[in-house]
Amino acid sequence: MTRTYEILKKPLLTEKSVVARDAQNRYGFVVSKNASKGEIKTAVEKIFNVTVVKINTITVTGKTHRMGRYEGKRPDYKKAFVTLKEGDKIEVVEATAK
Repeated sequence: MTRTYEILKKPLLTEKSVVARDAQNRYGFVVSKNASKGEIKTAVEKIFNVTVVKINTITVTGKTHRMGRYEGKRPDYKKAFVTLKEGDKIEVVEATAK
């Protein structure tokens, strides 16, 4: 059971994701790096009680940045865009986006 709640880290609230949510019923999440599409689907369906139609994932490479002569790197992370069935909504993301 704890694995389900470890997969979804936080909602992805950018301008592009808000437009996709309103137009295409797609929600973005930052997810665990080693989570598969099947695990993401079951986690979203179980936590939010919705029906998932499609999932797109992308692994984002962290940017390198410099501070003087020192160089660092931001961590890599994975994003998942989840398309829901027509009429389904995730209320938690709706409330935090406004």
